[in-house]
Amino acid sequence: MSTATVLAGVPATNLSLYRAIRFKVGDPAALLIVPIAGGATERVLIIRDIEMERAKRHARADRVHCPADFEPAGGLSGDRETATAQSVAECLRRRGVNAVRGDRSLPLIYAHHLLAAGIRVECDPDLGVLERRAKDAEEVAHLREAQSATERAMELACRTVARAACAADGTLVHDGAPLTAEVLRSIIDVALLREGYENPESIVACGAQGADCHDHGHGALRTGEPVIVDIFPRNRRTLYNGDMTRTVVHGAVPPAVAAMHAAVAAAKRDAIAAIRPGVSGDAVHAATLASLAARGFASGQPKETGVAVISHGTGHGIGLEVHEPPLLAPKGPPLVVGDALTVEPGLYALGVGGVRIEDLVVVTPAGCQNLNTLPEGLDWR
Repeated sequence: MSTATVLAGVPATNLSLYRAIRFKVGDPAALLIVPIAGGATERVLIIRDIEMERAKRHARADRVHCPADFEPAGGLSGDRETATAQSVAECLRRRGVNAVRGDRSLPLIYAHHLLAAGIRVECDPDLGVLERRAKDAEEVAHLREAQSATERAMELACRTVARAACAADGTLVHDGAPLTAEVLRSIIDVALLREGYENPESIVACGAQGADCHDHGHGALRTGEPVIVDIFPRNRRTLYNGDMTRTVVHGAVPPAVAAMHAAVAAAKRDAIAAIRPGVSGDAVHAATLASLAARGFASGQPKETGVAVISHGTGHGIGLEVHEPPLLAPKGPPLVVGDALTVEPGLYALGVGGVRIEDLVVVTPAGCQNLNTLPEGLDWR
């Protein structure tokens, strides 16, 4: 039996396909990894005709074709996705392939036409997952670039809060107008847009809003209250993401917030120290919980008590998506060299707010490398 591997979809949105070919295009495409003589394989890319020459120069493929090169007897559909699926089936039929292995992202239209051509289709849910986790040097460079831009936006945001004027009622003022979560988000958005990044809605959660770890925040920012700033932009050119969080306080830092911050900073250091190949994401999360508990913040306490708690995992994988495997959380798998991970412990207390600090690290043979350089303190003046 001759078995091929097929990755298919729109590379601009099917990120497994994009990573395999490193070529961004907004039309349907398919990569066929086909067995050839001697146990080797050939990478055949089927793509829209007007993209072929560019693909030949830049895509990671041995051969580049368009759907018309593999027109079945009944002709090709006028729908591009259907035509691409038809050509995939015809190409494999001509090569004598009778089985296909697809990943979890393979569109059903491809399976439909492969089956119609008498080619068996198997879903391999783990196909590509480990490969995407183990970032290569090019990917690490893209992540470093994205994280550097994220740091510049973060420094701007935190210094804007710390250096704002303060109205008589304790609300912050920037450029003569109220400094709100919405205004700060727009400042972040504009800075990242100028650097070539798409930026989903950043978290800017002040005071009690920050007690909910995913409350994006709204309204006026106030002096003496912690402001969680979480920024996770995507580079428009490379498609790789940055992700970092800092917490800033304008003016005097409340003692409760200072204690929470000290515990979170220590937990981040302890979690990073635990990261190395072979250690599980579960174990890294356990190190975070142990660190927080040693400083008086045990997990599992209900928020209703008003006691600060950690209400999420320690972190997650990051790359072409801002959230991807593995998780630094219960049941998290063993780490591998090249895993890119956020490390983001946090504490949250009703009526007080939240403190979270997040860095991005890459697993190396000896441990991990931190891609962040910004300070993690509360005072950004």
